[in-house]
Amino acid sequence: MRLILLGPPGAGKGTQAANIVKKYQLPHISTGDIFRANIKQGTDLGNRAKAFMDKGELVPDSLVVELVEDRLQQDDTKVGFMLDGFPRTLPQAEALDSVLENMGSTLSYVVNIVVDPAVLVERAVGRRICRDCGATYHVKFNPSKEDGVCDLCSGELYQRSDDNEETVSNRIAVYTNETAPLVDYYKKSGKLVTIDGLQDIDKVFADIEKALEV
Repeated sequence: MRLILLGPPGAGKGTQAANIVKKYQLPHISTGDIFRANIKQGTDLGNRAKAFMDKGELVPDSLVVELVEDRLQQDDTKVGFMLDGFPRTLPQAEALDSVLENMGSTLSYVVNIVVDPAVLVERAVGRRICRDCGATYHVKFNPSKEDGVCDLCSGELYQRSDDNEETVSNRIAVYTNETAPLVDYYKKSGKLVTIDGLQDIDKVFADIEKALEV
């Protein structure tokens, strides 16, 4: 199974990505994770990506397409994969189609989690992430059992520097302008699955499972 996970900032992609990976045993390919790892290591790519991410802007296509292509050619993707955070623009989507075609492959589904924009800022500002394992929580909607401590590995939970109201609002605007057109692009291919992200977390995943098992 070869999946793309779409949805605006604060739509709950992190939580559902973890559920999908666990259920279907797919490698989770997240450009966000790769960028954050490079930022932490202080690499050139990380420093360049950070300049865009701190402003809530999308990282340019030239910084991500080659990285994703290389990742898709690794052995663990033979069973399938889940792309999270890529593609974000139509040129990226077209590049991905070409990459997969050259590999003799194609996408299975594109899962689009839809959430009312009015809810997104509250969701994103309340997000907390584990420094050690990357697990995602929310202070209101999905809190950890112990405040500031990861349920899975007891790591420290932190708030990303770009998870503030001004930056989050800008990220949503950028998403609407540049990423939302992907919905139409994949709808035309017949591979788009639309999921109501305002539901309870478990119900959202149940809907995803139902759609993927058709």
